Amino acid sequence: MKKKIDKLLTISEVATKFGLINSVSKKPLTHILRFWEKKFKQLRPTILLGGRRYYSAKDIKVIKIIHYLLKNQRLTIIGAKKAMNENLKHLDETKSLSIKAEYYKKLIKTKSKIILNRIKKLNG
Repeated sequence: MKKKIDKLLTISEVATKFGLINSVSKKPLTHILRFWEKKFKQLRPTILLGGRRYYSAKDIKVIKIIHYLLKNQRLTIIGAKKAMNENLKHLDETKSLSIKAEYYKKLIKTKSKIILNRIKKLNG
């Protein structure tokens, strides 16, 4: 039986995925993720040779929740830590549904743009 191997993402890929981008330089704001690692014990990426960070699917789920609590719910670091420490399972169902809804909303927008571009090319 083969083990499923998670795809690991670099810190830059994760920062880009969550829109943590400097508006002027367009570079990923990786320092935010490193800061979150210090503040949230649930976030522990794999650190390989050379000190490079790699994030698993589990890490991405934790980052989604942290991002949601800080950016959408406008909690402070202390409030978000408290919510995370109490237990991830006890977060409101609406919060987890909202995280999923936001993900699918972005996915649909992306797919729609691709389809519209293909239609424009066909009608060209």
